[in-house]
Amino acid sequence: MGKIRTPYLLLLPGFAFLFTFFILPIINLAQTSTQTKIAGGDTGQYEQTLRFANYVDAFVDNKEQFGRSFLYAIIATVLALAIAYPLAYAIAFKSGKYKNVLLVLVVAPFFTSFLLRTIAWKQILGEEGFLVPTLRTLGIISENTTLTSTSFAVVMGMTYNFLPFMTLPLYASIDRIDPRTLEASGDLYANGYTTFRKVTLPLSMPGVVAGTLLTFIPAAGDYVNAAILGNPNTKMLGNVIESRYFKIVDYPTAAALSFTLMAAILILVTLYIRKAGTEELV
Repeated sequence: MGKIRTPYLLLLPGFAFLFTFFILPIINLAQTSTQTKIAGGDTGQYEQTLRFANYVDAFVDNKEQFGRSFLYAIIATVLALAIAYPLAYAIAFKSGKYKNVLLVLVVAPFFTSFLLRTIAWKQILGEEGFLVPTLRTLGIISENTTLTSTSFAVVMGMTYNFLPFMTLPLYASIDRIDPRTLEASGDLYANGYTTFRKVTLPLSMPGVVAGTLLTFIPAAGDYVNAAILGNPNTKMLGNVIESRYFKIVDYPTAAALSFTLMAAILILVTLYIRKAGTEELV
């Protein structure tokens, strides 16, 4: 009897942590999302009225930020995948004795604050950085063109900050591929492109799916990059939620937006995983 109970007892600490810091806040968020302001009450005073129209109002008033959040997140995810896949492949198959060093370099940005890394990008893309003068010298951008406070800066910041989340799952997946499988493909007269399309990519799909999810999900809810690198016209949904909570003190709208964002991400992720044919990752 004791042996049967042991696995469940081992699960208790994790369940207690999950219940306290995830389930309870979610329940509180759900209750807050259907509240309305008390008539004649002070700022931040709300009562429970079960007003589900808060969800419709929140979405209609912020549909532009919804679309922008998912657009930026998708672009950043695609860019991160384009950068991380060759990098992960090179580390797995071409790095030799420097493999561990390169892996440390991949995670090295985590040794610095997320906020500081984003501020650094503001300097890199600013007038005082090396990038803008170089691009102007090459004639790629005009003298009046700036890179800061633009959607380009926001997407670049997101791509950089979430790049390790894409690289590590890809590396773990590619590193498990037996090199003899690739050699066998060559023995069957497949060229490099065919080997990649028919062998390497399918075998690394679990890493692709995991990496894109780990990048897209936090990117869709991000607000730091848009706040530091963007402008009022590049605000994402995370910025609206942050403003509603801490500046406007409109808790029901902020809670409704949070729930709507979670639901939208959950639906998109489920459809993506089913389309990718890796339902076992759910």
